[in-house]
Amino acid sequence: MNTTVLDIDRPRRPGALAVYLGEAAAEFLKVWRTPAFALPTLLLPAGFYLLFALVLPGEWKGFDRATYLLATYGVFGIMGPALFGFGVGVAQERENGWLDLKRVAPMPVAAYFFGKIAMSMLFALVVVLLLSALALAGGVRIPPLQWLGLGALLVVAPLPFCALGLMIGSSARAPAAVAIVNLVYLPLSLLSGLWMPIQVFPQWLQAFAEWLPPRPLAVMALDVVGAGEADWLAGTLKLVGWTALFLGVAVWLHRRGGAAQD
Repeated sequence: MNTTVLDIDRPRRPGALAVYLGEAAAEFLKVWRTPAFALPTLLLPAGFYLLFALVLPGEWKGFDRATYLLATYGVFGIMGPALFGFGVGVAQERENGWLDLKRVAPMPVAAYFFGKIAMSMLFALVVVLLLSALALAGGVRIPPLQWLGLGALLVVAPLPFCALGLMIGSSARAPAAVAIVNLVYLPLSLLSGLWMPIQVFPQWLQAFAEWLPPRPLAVMALDVVGAGEADWLAGTLKLVGWTALFLGVAVWLHRRGGAAQD
């Protein structure tokens, strides 16, 4: 008896790179199509920069206001997507069971986090482009290499704030996460000197600000545009330390939550 073997093409499994890039694209499209996330994230730093750097009159002693705020509002702008994308996004997905579905799906767990980090970086790039367009229209002129350096710094800078957002999203319920992120985001930005020169603060507050997560990044951004001097090694170590701390707390909270469910 002869048997015939049918050669049926089976769907090919995508490679690891395709999975990671697909997750990143899906995450970006998801938040891009969510006006409650995309519009404030993009328009708030651009609106603040337009108002306080270019429209309102006044001079800052020792500073070119538009150049100074290009750097600091850049830091302010890239913090938003990272904090809200992780802090609120993870809390919502954890609460509605989406994270449980991701765990049983044939997808690397790291792809989920890679997607959110890539989304934060892409939004950071859009924020930098918006602020740069406004700065150019407002007469800011810095060398092209400095402009590229600022953009490169800010695009990779969301990582510590992704970790902070993950820490919040790993512990808070979705409605509370929104409030907590806002309570963290705005005071951190103000106290770190992102809205005004830190020199206007009392001395004790200036010393306190130096240990806040956004401050070393702001100092490095100001150094890039020629509005300050930074100790890059010390600043990088501070950012790495904050990132490690936030990730460690996030992992501990996640494990504690899993143990409590068991």
